[in-house]
Amino acid sequence: MNLGLHESRGGGTPFPLGTATHDPVCGMVADPATARASCLHDGSAVGFCCAGCQGKFLAAPGRYLHANDPVCGTLVDRMRPGATVRHEGRRYWFCGDACRERFEAEPATYADPPAPATAAARAAGSGSAPPAVYTCPCHPAVRSDTPADCPECGMALEPQMPAAAVRTEYVCPMHPTVVRDAPGSCPECAMELEPRAALPDDGPSPELADMRRRLVVACTLTLPVLVIAMSEMVPGLDLRDGLGPTWYGWSQAALATPVVLWCGWPFFVRAWTSLVTRKLNMFTLVAVGTGAAWLASTFALLFPGMLPEAFLVDGTPPLYFEAAAVIVTLVILGQVLELRARARTGDAIRRLLTLAPAVARRLDPDGAERDVAIDAIVVGDRLRVRPGERVPTDGTVLEGATSIDESMVTGEPIPVERGAGDPVTGGTVNGTGAFTMRTERVGAETLVAQIAALVGIAGRSRAPIQATADVVAGWFVPAVVIAAIVTFFAWAAFGPAPSLANALVAAVSVLIIACPCALGLATPVSVMTGVGRGARDGVLIRDARSLQRLEKADTLVIDKTGTLTEGRPVMSAAISVGDVAEGRWLALAAGIERSSEHPLASALTQGAESRGLRVEPADEFESLTGRGVRGRIGGADVLIGNEALLDESGIELDGAAADRAESLRARGATVMWVALDGEPAGLVAVEDPVKPHAADSLRSLRAAGLRIVMLTGDSETTASAVARELGIDEVRAGMTPAEKHGAVAEFQSRGHVVAMAGDGINDAPALARADVGIAMGTGTDIAIESAGITLVKGDLRAIAKARTLSGATMRNIRQNLFFAFVYNALGIPVAAGVLYPVVGVLLSPMLASAAMSASSVSVITNALRLRNTAL
Repeated sequence: MNLGLHESRGGGTPFPLGTATHDPVCGMVADPATARASCLHDGSAVGFCCAGCQGKFLAAPGRYLHANDPVCGTLVDRMRPGATVRHEGRRYWFCGDACRERFEAEPATYADPPAPATAAARAAGSGSAPPAVYTCPCHPAVRSDTPADCPECGMALEPQMPAAAVRTEYVCPMHPTVVRDAPGSCPECAMELEPRAALPDDGPSPELADMRRRLVVACTLTLPVLVIAMSEMVPGLDLRDGLGPTWYGWSQAALATPVVLWCGWPFFVRAWTSLVTRKLNMFTLVAVGTGAAWLASTFALLFPGMLPEAFLVDGTPPLYFEAAAVIVTLVILGQVLELRARARTGDAIRRLLTLAPAVARRLDPDGAERDVAIDAIVVGDRLRVRPGERVPTDGTVLEGATSIDESMVTGEPIPVERGAGDPVTGGTVNGTGAFTMRTERVGAETLVAQIAALVGIAGRSRAPIQATADVVAGWFVPAVVIAAIVTFFAWAAFGPAPSLANALVAAVSVLIIACPCALGLATPVSVMTGVGRGARDGVLIRDARSLQRLEKADTLVIDKTGTLTEGRPVMSAAISVGDVAEGRWLALAAGIERSSEHPLASALTQGAESRGLRVEPADEFESLTGRGVRGRIGGADVLIGNEALLDESGIELDGAAADRAESLRARGATVMWVALDGEPAGLVAVEDPVKPHAADSLRSLRAAGLRIVMLTGDSETTASAVARELGIDEVRAGMTPAEKHGAVAEFQSRGHVVAMAGDGINDAPALARADVGIAMGTGTDIAIESAGITLVKGDLRAIAKARTLSGATMRNIRQNLFFAFVYNALGIPVAAGVLYPVVGVLLSPMLASAAMSASSVSVITNALRLRNTAL
């Protein structure tokens, strides 16, 4: 092709006008006619030293079109420079040889200052995390253990950091905006920070282990102090008489003090932090209530003579040690349950991170092969994946063909065929073929790591009940403190003698009676009873957040494979297309497929056996990756596979058979052809059947007001076929795990309360992101650990049961909170003495204790009604 006239530039060689002479990315001389890669840009033929430079240019051509001559400042065409030179790892373009010579004579005058070090280079320079290897950005196969220039293009090799060198960030579970580079405590709530992404070997949570120890001690000591204190309310069991007044009080103090001051110490630390930061929360409320109860009881025990006679009960001071100990124990129990829920999310992340193998087989530039740690793999490495192995990391197939089980990404049980140029995902399982691949993403950039990050981010979202408690605490704590202060000054100014003593006791009584004993019981007792009721019907509930939100859910986002369908391929049809009887060709095909490990082969074999056919072993067997299998059995040559296999074998199909196969594919089935001795004999349809009760379950959920949306990684054809069968109007097919997560977030941004039902690894981010995650008990452990609710048998009918239980439990909690708040609303004014001017009555400590106990008993009794809830 004649591209134009010739001209000479800067003493260079003549070239056709419109043809580039240099690779505009790296600056190497590159003739488009002979270069390894080339393209047309604005009518010009452009050559590149490699496909890497070509890719960079095509992605952002404007970045590589021009450069300034560092000597004269002239704008130079990087495709047709007068001259180029490399200096200290950088390429410089010149208008001609004269400027190049001046530059080479005085490089310090004209060269650019050193560029800021990259994160990888800084880490390499610090010595704290040396790079695994240096590679060329244009020729990734070029590797060196030390800084050097690329022998192919002369560019400086860049350091590549291994995945293990990525910095770990720590975040507060209650305040996700608080992020630190090292472990520590949150400056806003004093809770321990946890890794943003769980590490495979980070072990059990130290905070959970600590809280468990405190719970054991608290329960051991609180039970006897509760028995001692409450014995006076049981006729004939009053331990006051047996122990005597002195030991009665001191025994309670000895048991309750370690509970309050040691077991409950983290709550006092967090309460102090909340006061310093002026961000009051639940721990402030707990510390004020338990602290006031313990201090008042200790004061009464040490200085009983300083209390007015009106506040003594049978000549002894009132004690509230049992109330303080019970509240601390209940709050510790709540913390253990919350930490266990977060730990399960961490377990899900750790399981995800262990999907990729620890070792990969790398091909070095000299052709040698060696096993290296996965953390040492960098972008551009060539890896070999053998049959049955997990793919080490994300990349592209270079050579070979195979079938890969990608169910962890798509959720679909049928493996997909992969060949040269196709992408592969780390953690997926290779089939019977071997292939080499080029690494495209490592470490935190891989799909598995991104799924783990999404699960972690969603799992740290705050529970609505906790947020509500903090809002209440933000108003309730100041109100109680103000009420106590007003009470003190009112009694000091207007109360009877001794006014100061009465003022002090009345103020402390306000703080004591505000102690959230019933509030502490209101939620956990109902939740524990509701969880037990659900377990009887196969609904396992992991946390209170799921119970609270499910009753308000208006959108159910549901996965297809394993949730609406059985999650395993079965033979749905066997159709003869020749003269051979169906039973014969199907039995022969099953005999051949028995030697294969492919899920489609298992479906065909099981289908034949379910029809009572006798299946003989094959005499010969050969797997044809990406096409099917062939073999010999009973004197017949058998071929099983797709249409491409039949075409290359010279086997023709008539139009009627092809049309029948197409109609089966339209309903989502996978079609396999069977040929005997070179002639078509039949076709087998394999599909993932819909669960028996799925249609009825969805109808009842729609009748209850739920909007049903299917999200699936399967094809549009298969998804639409299942949706038509189940009456689902909204379908999104071909979705990745991140896209499912994004779809749930999209619905939430529109104001919907979203429940997500799924069973696979690919569903884990969406399950964790949803207001309520519902996992099938028949699915993967990672999905179960990412969800808040598990349906033990995988039966969708249990979703309606879970929603009924959620409504009943939340009504019960609201009733309990009503009892608790009514107690505080009536008790605080009476404790403050508002009735004293009218009737001359003060709330005696005995009545206060009885009221506190009655409130707790009413809460417990009401919660136990949940055991009889009909689901």
